[in-house]
Amino acid sequence: MQNHEMHVEITADSAAGIGSLNSDSRFITRGGVPSMWPDFLTGQPGQPVRVVLIDDDAHMRRVISQELLGDLRTNLLGQASNMKDGRRLISQHEFDVMLVDLNLGDGTGFDLIEYMKAVHPMAEAVVISAMEDEQHALRAFELGATGYLVKNSWFGNFSQAVLQVVNGGASITPNLARRLLSKFEHVQRGDQIPHKGRDKDRLSEREKEVLRLVASGYTSAEIGSRLTISAQTVNAHIKNIYSKLQVHTRAQAVSFAALRGLF
Repeated sequence: MQNHEMHVEITADSAAGIGSLNSDSRFITRGGVPSMWPDFLTGQPGQPVRVVLIDDDAHMRRVISQELLGDLRTNLLGQASNMKDGRRLISQHEFDVMLVDLNLGDGTGFDLIEYMKAVHPMAEAVVISAMEDEQHALRAFELGATGYLVKNSWFGNFSQAVLQVVNGGASITPNLARRLLSKFEHVQRGDQIPHKGRDKDRLSEREKEVLRLVASGYTSAEIGSRLTISAQTVNAHIKNIYSKLQVHTRAQAVSFAALRGLF
């Protein structure tokens, strides 16, 4: 039986000496400080993103905490190993991102996402799970998660995932994101029954382009660069997408579009 004693760990200044290499070669870190990190993005060495971690796998907690502690842009406030202590952790801390497993022994990560959204509605939730199926991911997105990372799969690193979601992106393991995108293709080919909504609720071609890039995890600034439009214009498109699909987050928009074949 696992020991579910709550464990809280405060970030130590000594962790600043650990270097890391982001999957994006532009952001090589030396001494814990990124060599290139725009000052307009959330997550700066002096104002790091606050994170809580809830996972019943002690080894996985060590791996994640080492990565977060090794990046001055992220601050690990505390850890918990089960749902009961996870709820306590959520209620006791003001944080920006929650990393949460789905299987917690005494409950599920889904329950904690719902609780977190009630207590800290502006905080982001990123699932870390061994389950790599679309239904679990779509369920997490419907509850308000903005990331879904599959354990033992390549996706960059946990600091990068945290920074992506707080800066308006979505962090999804590439293989899972590809399968979610394939759902759109199946609907377009007629493999599933498309949603017969009103024409005015359909997305424009530009909105579809924006939403595809959102599903791939790009921030508004990155989408603007790829489409040669401003980040403000990207955000305007995203706002229109929210209105048309009647959703409130990027992950919900991606999930809704996948299920309804709006791409």
